[in-house]
Amino acid sequence: MESAIQTVVGVFLKSAKGKESLGGNDFQKLVKSQLHNIMMDTDSSEAVKKMQQGLDANQDGKVNFEEYMKLVGYLATSLNTSLP
Repeated sequence: MESAIQTVVGVFLKSAKGKESLGGNDFQKLVKSQLHNIMMDTDSSEAVKKMQQGLDANQDGKVNFEEYMKLVGYLATSLNTSLP
């Protein structure tokens, strides 16, 4: 579990490139490169942009770590409920 947490944090930090949040392009790249196997429409810029807007609770046009973790939690919950 420690390794999984380190990976989740590391992916965000690498994608954010030293910033506190992910801009649109960085979020697009993260979704496309890291989530293409468990999410549909990762190649659709419009779909990913809508997802980003849905996560952007403070409406600053970026996805911060807390907002990113909501996505991770949602995906983990979805995977858990889809297992037999």
